[in-house]
Amino acid sequence: FFSPGFQVAPETKAVMKWLRSIPFVLSASLHGGELVVTYPYDYSRHPMEEKMFSPTPDEKVFKMLAKAYADAHPVISDRSELRCGGNFVNRGGIINGAEWYSFTGGMADFNYLHTNCFEVTVEVGCEKFPLEEELFTIWHENKGALLNYMEMVHRGIKGIVSDKFGNPIKNARISVRGIQHDVTTGN
Repeated sequence: FFSPGFQVAPETKAVMKWLRSIPFVLSASLHGGELVVTYPYDYSRHPMEEKMFSPTPDEKVFKMLAKAYADAHPVISDRSELRCGGNFVNRGGIINGAEWYSFTGGMADFNYLHTNCFEVTVEVGCEKFPLEEELFTIWHENKGALLNYMEMVHRGIKGIVSDKFGNPIKNARISVRGIQHDVTTGN
């Protein structure tokens, strides 16, 4: 998952431990520097390829999740190509992370590969380090989209996997025909 010699920061290790201890199913990482929603994989299948479409087996789900955010964001959903993030207009404001730029060690890839959590990365604005007075506007531009994204947790199949006596089965593997990525039940 990480390239050789890659040092994992203590706070990243703490988040990884937290993700493995609580059965999260949905998360988002907020970044600055662009206005787009990316989804895994963030690392190209071919390490020499900088911008290579690298879908997960759950490509359709990730596109739906990213689109739920992008469509509810007042600026990302704006069809003007002249605005911040306008170069993603023809893609609906979303893109596969590795197709945009490839990097190793991203949390979205880690979550998908090592937990049951599906994560997208939201680039909340074209300023990498926005000024304090810009934060209020950025919050209001993203609030509805964040809420819409969070509601996506109610999509899909949910329930309890139990034995013949009705006892929940911990760490049961759940497979979906046609998708080569299993998930496991929580505690």
